[in-house]
Amino acid sequence: MVIVEVSLLSGFILTPGSRMLLQRKTIIKKTEVKADVVYIYLEKLSDESQTFILQLEQIIEMKNLKPANIKVYDYYQPEERALADYNAVCS
Repeated sequence: MVIVEVSLLSGFILTPGSRMLLQRKTIIKKTEVKADVVYIYLEKLSDESQTFILQLEQIIEMKNLKPANIKVYDYYQPEERALADYNAVCS
C-alpha cells in the first residue's frame, strides 16, 4: 500500500466536493482528512502517471504564504519515500 500525504497550505481547508472527486478514482483505496493533512491510500503504484486534483478553500487570509509539502511513501517501508512542495495557484 502507498500513502500520499498532502499537507494543506496555511489557512486552507479541503472542499467537501474534492474528497468525493478523489474517491471516484479506482486507484484510490480510501482517503482521510485529519486537521491540516489529507491522506490518500493507494493499493499500489505503477509506471503510469497519475494526477490528483485537490480543491482547497481559503478560510483565513495569510501573508507570505509558504509552500506546503507532499510525501509519497510505502506504508510498510516508510523510508522509501518521495517529497515535493507546492504553492497556491494564486501566489
